[in-house]
Amino acid sequence: MKKLFVFFLLAMPFAAMSQTHSGYTASYSSSFTIADPSYSEKVLMLWKDFENNTLDNHLDMFADTVTMTLADGTRVKGKTANLANAKEYRSSIKNYKVTVDAWVSLKSTDRNGNVVCVWGTEKYTDKDGKPVTSRIQEVWGFNKDGKIDFMLQYMGAGGM
Repeated sequence: MKKLFVFFLLAMPFAAMSQTHSGYTASYSSSFTIADPSYSEKVLMLWKDFENNTLDNHLDMFADTVTMTLADGTRVKGKTANLANAKEYRSSIKNYKVTVDAWVSLKSTDRNGNVVCVWGTEKYTDKDGKPVTSRIQEVWGFNKDGKIDFMLQYMGAGGM
């Protein structure tokens, strides 16, 4: 019993440090495990819908209160506004193709939330006829009902 007490006494400082690493504290979570891959499948279907310009196919996957933060910093709130914004943007580009490098479904153990991270490259022709290639990363969050309630997008110019 004495050894168990000493173990817990010594382990306590390390348990406290698990939330703060090298002076940083995660604003969402820093404690993840691999989650159900069906979450990734949902996000990949949405990427395919965007690529195929069939954005109405899976509207039931979104929470009414979904908030998306795009790579340029634009924040769009609500399912209706996000759909309108996506359709407007998608109609302004041509020859849209995406390649997916990797994806992973994660579960935050301290927040009990599911997220999907996906990385890829998009190529398209913009409204001025200029070819564009961008590296893209997105983080998609799911609420307790399994609906998408947020998306964060990051982008870098050029391909790999």
